[in-house]
This record gives sequence, C-alpha cells and structure tokens, in this order.
Amino acid sequence: MSHASLVKRDGNSTGAERFRFARFLFVGAVAAVANILSRIAFSLVMSYEAAIVVAYMCGMTIAYALNKLFVFAPSGRAMHDEYVRFTIVNLLSLTLVWTVSVGLAFFLFPAIGFTWHAKTIAHIAGVSVPAITSYFGHRHFSFASKNDPTDASKAHDRRLK
Repeated sequence: MSHASLVKRDGNSTGAERFRFARFLFVGAVAAVANILSRIAFSLVMSYEAAIVVAYMCGMTIAYALNKLFVFAPSGRAMHDEYVRFTIVNLLSLTLVWTVSVGLAFFLFPAIGFTWHAKTIAHIAGVSVPAITSYFGHRHFSFASKNDPTDASKAHDRRLK
C-alpha cells in the first residue's frame, strides 16, 4: 500500500494530520538513532560536547531527507532553500539538545549519583526534547508551500486528493 493511499484513505484532515505527525515521529526516531550512534563513534575522537554537535548534523541531514520523502509535501522551493530553512529550525533545536544532554550528563546525573550509561541516557533525553516544536517549525517554515507559506500540510492534502 502506498504512502499516498494510506493518507487518502483516512479522509479526515485531523486523522491525516495525526498520521503525518506519526510519520514525523518515526522519521525522527530513525534520525535520532543515527544521531546517537554517530555521537558514540565521534566521542572516540573528540569531546562529548563536540560529538553532540557533529552527530546532530548527521542526524539532521538524515531527518531532512526522510521528512522530504515521507512526511511533507513538496514546497516548491529549491532543495537548498528548504535545507537552509530546515537547518534554521534545527539550530534552535540543537540548543535544546545540547543543553539537556550536557546538563544531565555533567550536572544532574553526577549530583544524584546516576552513572549507568549516563552520557548515552542524557543524549537520548536531549534528542527527545524538541520533537513537538520541531514538527511545527518544519510544517510551517521548513517545508511550507511557497504558495501558502503558513502550512505545508495543506499542499500535501491537496496533492493526495
């Protein structure tokens, strides 16, 4: 069954939006796994703090490609423009990810004596924080239709009818 037929079959715009958000979360989970695994690898050759940033870029690029393919409708913008907009939203998210990850790993976890995979747990928590805000940023900015810049999902719904 194709992606288009799954959304079309729903027929309910609220249901279609929920399905879109579910796809966004799934794509985000795939990108988060890439982010976390690459951070573990990068931590072998650089500091934890630097590895978070470099790994975030890897995860972000994977997230862009998967969101473009499976979540949001074509915006009508050049790929470069979309990626720049996607990056702007993600730079805001990166500040949350970095702050939560470093705050947990170096301050809260040591204060409470938590040591079991502390950096990985902290990073997973950090990567999870911006899921909802990122969705709306990408929906209304990164992948917003050039013709209707307020909502990328409207064009997606029209395309599937």
